[in-house]
Amino acid sequence: MAFINDYGFEQLKNEAEQLVYHELEAQLAEADENICRCNDCVMDMATMALNNVKPVYHFSILGNLYAAQAKSDPAYADSVRQQVAKAIAKISSNPSHD
Repeated sequence: MAFINDYGFEQLKNEAEQLVYHELEAQLAEADENICRCNDCVMDMATMALNNVKPVYHFSILGNLYAAQAKSDPAYADSVRQQVAKAIAKISSNPSHD
């Protein structure tokens, strides 16, 4: 698409992604060993959590400062923890495979 090629969309960053990935890794490290950690299940967990966490996109230096402020908010961190826990519970009880 010419529109996408004309602008720097690849510079958009969603800081929520890294927070969710880090939290998912931490929670799975402490979770029951019977929870499936196959690629499909982990990707489903990450996807579900990201769909339920407020995104924190930034592009510019000013936006980076805003993102840093949002990431340091305890309520936001708690939201990420809760959504990751819900995603793990949901996907582990309903995996997309046998």
